[in-house]
Amino acid sequence: MTHAVGLHARPSVKLTKLAKTFGCTVELAISNEGPWIDAKSIVKVMGTKAPKDTVLFFRASGDDEDAALTALVELVERDFDEGSEEAANA
Repeated sequence: MTHAVGLHARPSVKLTKLAKTFGCTVELAISNEGPWIDAKSIVKVMGTKAPKDTVLFFRASGDDEDAALTALVELVERDFDEGSEEAANA
């Protein structure tokens, strides 16, 4: 994750909102070993306090797990769509 201030409020909200669009269980960790948290919980996601350059790990289980993982990885790769918002506000 390359967001300048890490996983703060706006990126956390975007991540949890996206995760909630899928029926599968979606979990997030900042280490491959865990601890794993519910990616649909804004409190838990913000509680990770993941700083810039943290690698985010996702796992999902359920009918739409592949789509969920793809969408979440793409959101992170797009820097939570924050770059375009910051450019528009400049």
